[in-house]
Amino acid sequence: MTVEADLISDGHGTLAADLLWRGFDETEWQRCPMKILDNDRWSASFQLKRIGRHAFTIEAWIDRFGGLVKEIIKKWEASVSVDRELIKGIAMVKAVVQHASVCHAGDIAGRLASLPETDLEHRYRILTDPMTIALMRACEERRFLIRSETVYPVDAERKAAGFASWYEIFPRSQSNDPSRHGTFADVIVQLPRIRAMGFDVLYFPPIHPIGRKNRKGRNNAVISGPDDPGSPYAIGAWEGGHDTILPELGTFDDFRKLLNAAEENGLEIALDFAIQCAPDHPWLQEHPEWFDWLPDGSIKYAENPPKKYEDIVNVDFYAGGAMPSLWIALRDIVVFWINLGIRTFRVDNPHTKPLPFWEWLIGDIRARHPEAIFLSEAFTRPKLMYRLAKLGFSQSYTYFTWRNTAPELKNYLVELTTTEPREFFRPHFFVNTPDINPLFLQTSGRAGFLIRAALAATLSGLWGVYNGFELCESQAIPGREEYLDSEKYQIRMWDHERSGNIIKEITTLNRIRRYNPALQNHLGLEFLPVSGDDVLFFEKSNQDRTNVVLVAIGIDPFNRQEVTVELPLRKFGLSDDASLQAEDLVRGVSFTWHGKYQTVAFDPRELPYCIWRVRP
Repeated sequence: MTVEADLISDGHGTLAADLLWRGFDETEWQRCPMKILDNDRWSASFQLKRIGRHAFTIEAWIDRFGGLVKEIIKKWEASVSVDRELIKGIAMVKAVVQHASVCHAGDIAGRLASLPETDLEHRYRILTDPMTIALMRACEERRFLIRSETVYPVDAERKAAGFASWYEIFPRSQSNDPSRHGTFADVIVQLPRIRAMGFDVLYFPPIHPIGRKNRKGRNNAVISGPDDPGSPYAIGAWEGGHDTILPELGTFDDFRKLLNAAEENGLEIALDFAIQCAPDHPWLQEHPEWFDWLPDGSIKYAENPPKKYEDIVNVDFYAGGAMPSLWIALRDIVVFWINLGIRTFRVDNPHTKPLPFWEWLIGDIRARHPEAIFLSEAFTRPKLMYRLAKLGFSQSYTYFTWRNTAPELKNYLVELTTTEPREFFRPHFFVNTPDINPLFLQTSGRAGFLIRAALAATLSGLWGVYNGFELCESQAIPGREEYLDSEKYQIRMWDHERSGNIIKEITTLNRIRRYNPALQNHLGLEFLPVSGDDVLFFEKSNQDRTNVVLVAIGIDPFNRQEVTVELPLRKFGLSDDASLQAEDLVRGVSFTWHGKYQTVAFDPRELPYCIWRVRP
């Protein structure tokens, strides 16, 4: 963790500063000196040695001895007398001996013993020696000492918070029979298929009982039929609420078997944490004080104009009887599922809930369960998305879904990787969701699915696929970014071998990600010159450049591309006419590039991208 700060002081005093850090569960601060970079910017780093929440802050003071040493050195190098400055320095060292710690007093006394007053140069060397300066820094009284009023939190998280490939399914659609409700046992059958594609997180929408009052029908119909299963986001019925499993899916024992089977297959199960209730959720009877009732005794259903959710009502976090009981109840729901073995939660619409609630809940959970990961599903204003990240969300949905042209993608990725959000905001590039059937995918055919998969898998360490993407499912409600016959409102059957799928390509992308650290986060990105407007050409590298990957992706799903790209030879310390060894990670061939400019071509009807691992 590298910390930078602007430190200034009036007058001619010389500043010194320490970076202080500790775990949230520790009382003693560790510290290290900060060093000045330029223009009053100081920097220091510390190692986060275990997952969990840590704190850091900064102390600064006037460094009297350090300032004197600078003056002595400057005068000495200018051949100006330093007699009086050396006398003052010796006096300062002598004064420190009296209150130095036992471990330092002997070292300082030894320095004094080697300061014969007759040997000017020797006194100069001893006083300006880095060891003397370090001893005085540790022992001298720190004049005008000030500590930052802010103690800054920082979370050290497990690797899956920054690098993971997600796959989303509706468990009820896993029976391969649209007339039979799927079960957890049916999901177990699908695990090897999902893992074989290279995914490591399997995410479920809510698995709780579904309300019957105002239940939605197929394609979001206001009136449901007798066999319609309803939307899983209408949580709660007579069977129970957020801490209950929909009976049709199975029992808690069945769920534990699923968790064990997922672990055996190298998959982690992620659950949806959706804070909303069906009108027949038990809470409306048991805790009416948690809701905002209208004067006529009714309750308003949820809305997000133009969308209406007649099957959902919202809790009121600031209702008279909601604090703290509602907040604690919601926290306890998360703890309940963690105790069952869940460590990752996708949080539905967190931006519509109070920010202090999330700051408290995530801090409370991670204090006891630092392995917990929270994904923010907040398609909202950028600054609000960034604020949620600062409050503790590990990762976030993004605007990637609606960035399709090369300039749009460049501008967005530059914002995420080079401006302030790079320090706290982890983008999760979902290519589609049950709620979002992007217009680009509706009109671009198989090539469009390949383009979006390659972009997401190579630009971010986190990417996600909703079931059907690998099959190039694109049927939409006309004029809307919504799926026709959406699984949100009905059980679907999927032919996972259907013609035209991109399963092989997704499997290859996930394999490439797993073996190339450069692709395991969104940083280390640099867009490189390319002659065509419909091609993205960029480099991804890890911090020490031991792994460098070049990627070219055609953004046009219909036309063949042939462009000239400029290789980053100078970043390897090479001249423009040097050679670069390249391995085509998709096609499995190796070759040598000679010279700075190279021609790249690809046909979207075959494969609209190239990925190379390169080295000098």
